[in-house]
Amino acid sequence: MRRYQEQLVRESCPAALFTQPPTVRFRPAQTDCPDCQAPLQVYKTQRRTVQSLALGRFTAHETLLHCGHCPNDTLYAAESLSQLVPSGCTYGYEVVVLVGQALFLHHRPTAQIIEQLRARQVRLSSSEVGYLGKKFVVYLALAHRQSAPRLRQAMRAQGGYVLHLDGTTEGGGPMLMSSLDSLSQIVLGNVKVPSEKTEQIVPFLEEIKRRFGVPVAAVHDMGRGIVAAVQKVFPGVPDFVCHFHFLRDVGKDLFQADYDAIRQRLRQHGLTEKLLYHARRFRADIDTQPGLVETFCREVQGPGLPSQSLEVFPLLCAYALVQWTLGGKTEGDGYGFPFDRPHVQFAKRLRVLGQLLEHIKDVHLRGQWRDNKPLFKLACELRSLCADAGLPKRLAAIDLKIQVFDQLRAAMRIAEVGAGAGLNSGSRSLPMGSIQKAVEHFRQQITSRADYSSTPHWQALIAQIDKYQDKLFADPITVATPSGTRRIQPQRTNNVMERLFRDFRRGARHRSGHNSISRLLQSMIADTPLVRNLENPRYLEILLNGQPTLEARFAQVEAETVRKELQGAQGPLERVPPPIRQLVALPAFPEAISRLFRKAA
Repeated sequence: MRRYQEQLVRESCPAALFTQPPTVRFRPAQTDCPDCQAPLQVYKTQRRTVQSLALGRFTAHETLLHCGHCPNDTLYAAESLSQLVPSGCTYGYEVVVLVGQALFLHHRPTAQIIEQLRARQVRLSSSEVGYLGKKFVVYLALAHRQSAPRLRQAMRAQGGYVLHLDGTTEGGGPMLMSSLDSLSQIVLGNVKVPSEKTEQIVPFLEEIKRRFGVPVAAVHDMGRGIVAAVQKVFPGVPDFVCHFHFLRDVGKDLFQADYDAIRQRLRQHGLTEKLLYHARRFRADIDTQPGLVETFCREVQGPGLPSQSLEVFPLLCAYALVQWTLGGKTEGDGYGFPFDRPHVQFAKRLRVLGQLLEHIKDVHLRGQWRDNKPLFKLACELRSLCADAGLPKRLAAIDLKIQVFDQLRAAMRIAEVGAGAGLNSGSRSLPMGSIQKAVEHFRQQITSRADYSSTPHWQALIAQIDKYQDKLFADPITVATPSGTRRIQPQRTNNVMERLFRDFRRGARHRSGHNSISRLLQSMIADTPLVRNLENPRYLEILLNGQPTLEARFAQVEAETVRKELQGAQGPLERVPPPIRQLVALPAFPEAISRLFRKAA
């Protein structure tokens, strides 16, 4: 039934009913001059091609009126046309909104959007889809700025706002910095900056302050630029460091060097590709005999020795052991390094595999040494790693640091081992006093260690805790609201921002099919993250300001303002070609230019 309904809609639309695009006439509703009440006269008529979802492709024939008696040159245009499509444009507001939502809310590929619009008799190229997507963001950003007084009033009603700040970058390109109120879950503003330096961030925070006032608290990571900028723009505002970012920085400082050394040793042995190669060869042999895998799994979990298929049992064992070993590379709880240490797990599994192979490769289940050839092949590949005396020392050193780091995670009750909460960790409200006492107890344990005075990394860990002590533990803040006082507990993590960027990256990769979003960050409109607000019913109500749809709200934005905003959206930061950006990053770049000129002289 739905298919028939869609077919009926397609066949009854104007584009399907007319062999040529129809002409639709538009006249102003105003017929008399508001100043002298004389009848308005025709100034001129004009035609343009318009594409909309309701009518498909058509020719708009617009009549412009003016007063022949008054000295002013006011022209009266057709309001019904301006509500349908921006002045001087081809695509209607409905098309702009559909493209924008399809790109940034539903993360649909460009080809799919083109096909969807073609079914509605609207034809776009891939470049036009990209342009309309940017136009959608600009319309939304301008409507967002116009709504700032109403947003500020709504946040005052809840007691204010808690400012969360964070930035994301990739591939040496510009940094996208965003701000969000964690109480209302509204993205407040965005900017692209060359780097996370104080002088780059201060103007952005000044604009947030001008639009929304002073926050009741700020939460961010430990970047020096952000910390200094927040203190400069919002002096005296309670300022807190994200627990998740704090732990991440502590962990990196504690065992980043050991982890890099382990990863380098694994790279030298080059075992990943070798194991994958053998896995493919083993699998090809296994697939020639259906049913072997199911039988093998039952026998391994059984109480006794395998009773059948002894000839291929070593092959199946070799294949399964390779898969178990490679599984160490993806082991973790979804927090990322240093909470997850996949290379450490991979190295440990490689050592276990090497030791196991030395014990079983000479055990011949049928008395035939040829059966064990897959095990021999793996043992040969792992021989160099098993002989690497430096790897066990590195693993022992990092294991001790990991044990201490995991104790701190447990004390702070965030990103705990085995919890698997990922970036949702820390969103639950917990009594801050008990967490602070647990961290103080952890600190006492570390400073009481016999090796504390002789171990720089333990001392650096305690210095980090002491440095950020006042910014880690936030007491509830009492604020005034129209309905009385309210106590606000700032979130102890900035993971709300991490989730925003994670969803942004995931959507971009789904649309483009590329893992890297470096080019997207360079070309996108900075305010693109504002699209997330459209999923917030309260925000949407404030943004629409009485209008029934986004299309009607966008029609209230001046088209000329949108054009100027689009022209200025791609600042000098994005126009620098990547090869030039790489060249000027070289330390000896000026000397190279000077040398070339000297040679030419």
